[in-house]
Amino acid sequence: MKKPVFITAREAVDLIEDGSTLCTIGMTLVSACETILQEIERKFLEEGSPNNLTYFHTCGQSDRKRGKAHLAHEGLIRRVIGGHWGLCPPFMELISENKIEAYNLPQGQMANMFHSMALREPGKLSKIGLGTYIDPRIEGGKMNARTKEQEDIVGLVTVDGEEYIQYKEIPIDTLLIRGTYCDENGNITTEQEAMVLEVLPAVMAAKRFNGKVICQVKQVLRNGTIDPKRVTVPGVLVDAIVVCDDVYENHRQTSSWYYDPAYSGQAFGQEGAVKPIPMSVRKIIGRRAMMTLEPDVIINVGTGIPNNVIGPIIAEEQVADDVTITVESGIYGGVPAGGIDFGISRNPQALIPHDRQFEYYNGSGIDFTFMGAGEMDMLGNVNATKMGDKAPGAGGFIDITSTAKHVVFCSTFTGGGLEVEYGEHGIRIVKEGKFKKLVKEVQQISYNGKLAFERGQVMYFVTERAVFRLTEQGPVLIEIAKGVDLEKDILAQMEFVPMIADDLKETDACIYREGVFGLKQMIREKGA
Repeated sequence: MKKPVFITAREAVDLIEDGSTLCTIGMTLVSACETILQEIERKFLEEGSPNNLTYFHTCGQSDRKRGKAHLAHEGLIRRVIGGHWGLCPPFMELISENKIEAYNLPQGQMANMFHSMALREPGKLSKIGLGTYIDPRIEGGKMNARTKEQEDIVGLVTVDGEEYIQYKEIPIDTLLIRGTYCDENGNITTEQEAMVLEVLPAVMAAKRFNGKVICQVKQVLRNGTIDPKRVTVPGVLVDAIVVCDDVYENHRQTSSWYYDPAYSGQAFGQEGAVKPIPMSVRKIIGRRAMMTLEPDVIINVGTGIPNNVIGPIIAEEQVADDVTITVESGIYGGVPAGGIDFGISRNPQALIPHDRQFEYYNGSGIDFTFMGAGEMDMLGNVNATKMGDKAPGAGGFIDITSTAKHVVFCSTFTGGGLEVEYGEHGIRIVKEGKFKKLVKEVQQISYNGKLAFERGQVMYFVTERAVFRLTEQGPVLIEIAKGVDLEKDILAQMEFVPMIADDLKETDACIYREGVFGLKQMIREKGA
């Protein structure tokens, strides 16, 4: 019987060849093989090897200082093909300074590419990405000047008269995965991980290319002590196992804590009284965005403003029985964490694989998605993926917004130092932001307004002082806040003149007051 070898982290790194393709599985710091990643960095800095790697990763896998941040060295990485870098400033710097080649692809497409690669299919075909910077006729997912002269890793094909993006295979030489336990035969379990992720499909893809599968675990158990239904990866598919050297630091469940069973389903955490988040511009925007909700819908929450306020508002307003919150990692229900712990939830109702979640998002389409945004232009195009020379990338943004029935973008009206006062009187602009977000043309098309309207989507762009709705002609201003001057505070702060609704409404000032603002009643009245 084939069994994996049990080796040290240094021996594992010695298996990674110069110029090869490395793939890691995780999200934020969840499932990061920290012991092995640290050793890759240490060996490169001391010996200059491994070097010139192609690094393939589906999600953002860092908390700004750990995870894939250990790989962010010029010379160690030659090319990165990734889903998101927003929580990894060192990688964004390498990209913006043209020190590495950088391709950004939609997170869900990348997660499901493992299936296509394992099955020897001619790439993954999808409509996700058409009309955005992923489209090879626009940018082909290339994120800096250095990459523009390189090969295309996406193509355009026509099947039965319809266009599709072809996401081409990325042969994997070494795959790093993480488990909780393994037995002496190398059978891997993942029960204490806060996400299910796409571990097994990635293993299958690596095996198809004869790649090495290396797994970091907390502990080795005796054969026969693991329920076979708990096994995530059979040991015969694993080449080597590294037992973590310091589980409290290098095998954390997530960035903020070592292990809490309420996030991985081993226990139901006590739910005390929910402490409301303080009033802020972000909370105001989140409140107004959630006023678009209808009863009994399934929603998705993205990074940016929604990540920080939507979950807490749901808890504060006690509308968990009226809507079901999901996160792209595969979470249903519970109270999602935010910031560097994005993607996990306390007391979730269900945890499904990351790649399977995107089958739902890309297929049926979520009822409502709340997403952050950087810019919107006169055509209704939205940029959430590249600001100046900083390229955080798409994450699940393109996958989710391409098929959602309702897309609600959440953004301040201007950026860079905006200060406002608010209350029952409405809102007053104390200090305007340094740069405009309503622009003539977005820097990068992350969301195509024309195609969205043709798909029949309902799209809103919600700010602290104004709300726009997408129409066939572009965005229309449908609402402004009480206390705001239309000419000075809105039109003068835009690079284009918007269409204005004939029945321009005033935002309900309830969103600016302290305490519960009545969301539950608003939702239920829509269902009456």
